Amino acid sequence: VFGGLVWILVASSRVPFPILQGWVMFVSVFCFVMSISLLCFYVGGVHGGSSSWVTLDVICQEIAALFYLSAAVLEASFLSLFSSAVHIYQENIAASVFAFLATLVYVIHKVFSLQRWKSS
Repeated sequence: VFGGLVWILVASSRVPFPILQGWVMFVSVFCFVMSISLLCFYVGGVHGGSSSWVTLDVICQEIAALFYLSAAVLEASFLSLFSSAVHIYQENIAASVFAFLATLVYVIHKVFSLQRWKSS
């Protein structure tokens, strides 16, 4: 949910630095598609109870957490450069907050996945 909000907010904001905003968009779209794909695989029972899927889940959550952390830091640093024009970049402020929340959620999911991986 937070990743989808980051995606929407960055897409609707002004883009003075396309490279920076492009990375944030790539991260949000990539992680959204990856998470939805894993959810569909788990709901569909494709994993078949294999423990290798738990390892895949841990790896995917780790990648997503690192990507979102980098995107959130880039978005926040972008905002610190334009702190005088905050009223123009309200969407970017919200995107930065939601990117940090998405990072937190992915880290929490990774911790629970690691616990499940350790017990399997």
